[in-house]
Amino acid sequence: MIDSIVLRQATTDDVSAIMEIETPVFAGEAWSFEAMARDVGDRNCFYLVAEAHTDALGGEPTVVGYAGLLAPRGSGDGDIQTIAVLPEFRSSGLGRRLMTALLDEAEARNATRVFLEVRADNPHAIALYASLGFEEIAVRPGYYQPEGVDAVIMKKGADLS
Repeated sequence: MIDSIVLRQATTDDVSAIMEIETPVFAGEAWSFEAMARDVGDRNCFYLVAEAHTDALGGEPTVVGYAGLLAPRGSGDGDIQTIAVLPEFRSSGLGRRLMTALLDEAEARNATRVFLEVRADNPHAIALYASLGFEEIAVRPGYYQPEGVDAVIMKKGADLS
């Protein structure tokens, strides 16, 4: 039984657990271990992991989701790099919690705009981002390969909270 899900800042020690989600969720579009480790360790980035904690047996926390932000301090811009939640934890509000935490960090880094790209064939993610104040600003035709799925570019402006 899961007692709670805790968000915490990721470290490079979490990359293996992140990749256990990244690889099956994103398949052919998954980042490499090296690229993920580089991003997680980059001071211009902020990555979170969502850990499911089980209390009764004192089990080890399990990473069930993660999300990353690129927002160099002073640049004014942020970019949601990635977000993923294990299928069995979707529709629980965890994606919203991760996104809200990233937006809070973007604001703390003085970002006034945050961008993201999402597959056009992912209506649940698009709806989540729209509910958080993101607006569609452009489309990159055939961006996601090898399927040739369009990327919807979304932006959230000035009021990040």
